[in-house]
Amino acid sequence: MPDTADVWLFSYGTLQQDEVQLATFGRLLEGHADALPGYATSLFEIKDADVIATSGKTHHFMARPSGKAADEVPGVVFRITPAELAAADTYEVSDYKRIAVRLKSGREAFVYVGA
Repeated sequence: MPDTADVWLFSYGTLQQDEVQLATFGRLLEGHADALPGYATSLFEIKDADVIATSGKTHHFMARPSGKAADEVPGVVFRITPAELAAADTYEVSDYKRIAVRLKSGREAFVYVGA
């Protein structure tokens, strides 16, 4: 039986990368394809050297509400522990904020969007 303390985290960006998962969570995550409705992404320049070193990228996607119900951001939803969610909070730069959302599948999850 799954641990009821586990939480769901939706990623549309670098948290899907193996090297980021290993550095952030100490393990590879298993996920399922899903989507974030009503949002669109744009590229955002990352200035945090540690995040750039971990992800290998100077620009990451950032999701923001689009105001259009037909828009959606594809990604992957992962089951993680509360401690891993705290680790994800540490990985994400302050330009992102964590919010709770309902995904296209109907699952409730956390996601990092533009602050």
